[in-house]
Amino acid sequence: MHLFRSSLVMLLLLTLITGLAYPLLVTGLANLIFPWQANGSLVYQENKLIGSELIGQQFTRNDYFKSRPSMTSEMRYNSLASGASQLAPSNPLLLNEITKRIQTWQKVVNNQNTIPVDLVTASGSGLDPHISLKAAYYQSENIAHFRQLTKNEIEQLIKDHTTFPLMSFMGEPVVNVFMLNQALDKLSAEKQQKVSTQ
Repeated sequence: MHLFRSSLVMLLLLTLITGLAYPLLVTGLANLIFPWQANGSLVYQENKLIGSELIGQQFTRNDYFKSRPSMTSEMRYNSLASGASQLAPSNPLLLNEITKRIQTWQKVVNNQNTIPVDLVTASGSGLDPHISLKAAYYQSENIAHFRQLTKNEIEQLIKDHTTFPLMSFMGEPVVNVFMLNQALDKLSAEKQQKVSTQ
């Protein structure tokens, strides 16, 4: 009986510490020190939630940079079902899907450069908001055409929104597609405003 009572007290004590006190403490500290990040890095426009810096989105319009493909279940970029397709590289279904993506890119982008691999393959989470610099520059000429901007303006925008790893051996520079497209909208609006005021 004594052993049972001791076990029960220890269970309750550990439940309170690890199941209640610790999560509340960590959540409280995160909200105090990093409030924006702790709440999902959510981005609002005119008091309307338009996305998160941490989760990729599907951009279908030709005048936007495209994200990596997503294979999350039920719908693309579903943050409640993060995960990859689980198809092996030799699986005909995966090869067929990649072939379709290559054909789509060849129709959309009018250049002969090799399509960067991250534009035709999904990330492990299916939610990656970043693309490589190669993938961004691959799309730059196309975006410049649809936005009626110069290629140099688009490439400068990419440079301005490039994130470098903390240390060079920890990865390669990337661009957050959602934030890049936000900056693209801002640049287009500024250019149109200049034209209308002239």
